[in-house]
Amino acid sequence: MKHLLKLLDLSKEEIIDILNLADQLKYENKNGIEHPVLKGKTLGMIFQKSSTRTRVSFETGIYQLGGQALFLSNRDLQIGRGEPVQDTARVLSRYIDCIMIRTFEQKEVEDLAQYGSIPIINGLTDFCHPCQVLADLMTIREYKGRFDGLKMCYIGDGNNMANSLIVGGLKVGMSVSIACPEDYRPNPEVLAFAEQYGDKFFMTDKPLEAAKGADVLFTDVWTSMGEEAETEKRKVAFAGYQINDEVMAVANEGAMVQHCLPAHREEEITEKVFEAHANEIFDEAENRLHAQKAVMVRVMNGKHNK
Repeated sequence: MKHLLKLLDLSKEEIIDILNLADQLKYENKNGIEHPVLKGKTLGMIFQKSSTRTRVSFETGIYQLGGQALFLSNRDLQIGRGEPVQDTARVLSRYIDCIMIRTFEQKEVEDLAQYGSIPIINGLTDFCHPCQVLADLMTIREYKGRFDGLKMCYIGDGNNMANSLIVGGLKVGMSVSIACPEDYRPNPEVLAFAEQYGDKFFMTDKPLEAAKGADVLFTDVWTSMGEEAETEKRKVAFAGYQINDEVMAVANEGAMVQHCLPAHREEEITEKVFEAHANEIFDEAENRLHAQKAVMVRVMNGKHNK
């Protein structure tokens, strides 16, 4: 695996391999077993969008793997201020060993991979959020022990999280249902991908229909970064697209709840449901660290378990 640009690029086998390695790295971390398999490697972290979990988990992860991180904000780079992405890619490729980028346009991530000569990891774009969904899948398998026969349900905006959950869930063998307003559906490329899975994918504008018989329920904020001007419009559009007691009642007994955070309680999820499933949600947040360490090992050719 050369890059992690989007889950559409990965096979089921590659996803499972990352999850297996993430499990092993987590076990070793919890038991004080050091694994400096990326000793001497440098990760450049480009942030066009701010983040708590992405920065801390990547910076901590590369440190635990024996490497170091460089934080690069808009103030530190010439991207968007006169220097083309392709030139930035070629320059950074001569200094560091891998780039993680959190930005708006997917094309920026793809251009870095095209023009640079080092691995690129997508830390989030408006199109997808592959690192988060790898952590989500890791958490589901920890709690449920399998993917086959499980139903994943996502309720809310058909955004980058919805796009990646659809792809990741279907690729590992889950059924996926999504409830979103008609004007906020997932990306057409993702919906075209889902069509090949037939009745394993279901989309509706009715949350209770989507949640019926679900084993794992997902949601996300109604207004993502860069969409703040539409906040009031979105609150009207997404009224009723909430994980609450009514939704949990139609899901399977013992259904998990996952949220990529930050959560806006009493909007996309009630306080009661969030707190009832807080352990699952914060295990999910922790697993960003372990899943991303596995990605870094694979793309930077670490020899751990390979």
